[in-house]
Amino acid sequence: MTAGSTGNLIAETALGPVEYAVVGTGTPVLVVHGTPGGIDAADLMARILPREGIAAILLSRPGYLGSPLDGRTEIDQQADLLAALLDHLGHERAGVYAWSGGGPAAYRLAVRQPERVRRLVANAEVSQAYHPPDQDLATRLMFTTAPGRWLLRVLAAHQPEQYVRGALAGEGDLTDEQLTERVRQVLADPAKRDFVLDLGPTAVPDARRRAGYRNDLDRFAAITTLELERVQAPTLVVQGSADSDLPPEQSAFAAATMPDAELLTLDTGTHLALYTHPDAASAQRRVVEFLMTG
Repeated sequence: MTAGSTGNLIAETALGPVEYAVVGTGTPVLVVHGTPGGIDAADLMARILPREGIAAILLSRPGYLGSPLDGRTEIDQQADLLAALLDHLGHERAGVYAWSGGGPAAYRLAVRQPERVRRLVANAEVSQAYHPPDQDLATRLMFTTAPGRWLLRVLAAHQPEQYVRGALAGEGDLTDEQLTERVRQVLADPAKRDFVLDLGPTAVPDARRRAGYRNDLDRFAAITTLELERVQAPTLVVQGSADSDLPPEQSAFAAATMPDAELLTLDTGTHLALYTHPDAASAQRRVVEFLMTG
């Protein structure tokens, strides 16, 4: 193994290099980030996991940060790469905790190599053909240009209320009243506030994430079936009912199709529901208990 540019490790697996890190000790759990993302986004996801009890295996999927795309463009190739990372680390089985665009690879790992997946947490995951929601010009400029990304950093540092409001508004269908109250709640909770502010830089398709981002969208649009009916692992599906990034119908479909699945719906939750909803703490406890059971 070698050191990555960000100080994380690079595992030279049988299927190519993967940027990774292991945080905590205990039951191994693969933490699979969304679209865009990277190991920094996986690190944010892992904040809800106990450092004693779970060994969180963070990684960058191909095309993100220190994991080159290198022809590993297909969803099944990326699923097999997750198993190759487990091989590299000496784990026969692991839990899997994935969010959003990390869903297809996580689901396919559970289908293709069921003996490797002990339990699966599917947080607002892509489960069917997916096309991202339309963005207005201002939003596109904000996230896809250097001046826009600079402005995001300025807002996060100096106007956090405006930044949090924009993030929640962009990830959910909330009324003005609901949005104002949700922003107030997030700003009053340091863990929620920091999560939203820290997530921003990981969620822009900059030069270090662009290849993975574009590949994800191409592959997700072409999904015909992920064969979820073949998933054997017990699965907890988490979904916010007001998610405007991933249609809640995708999670409902997944929960109804997998043989051993439970759907946990957070009412008026956005795409960030597991981390920012008023009931986030209880939902996070449920996630941790689920991953550590069995």
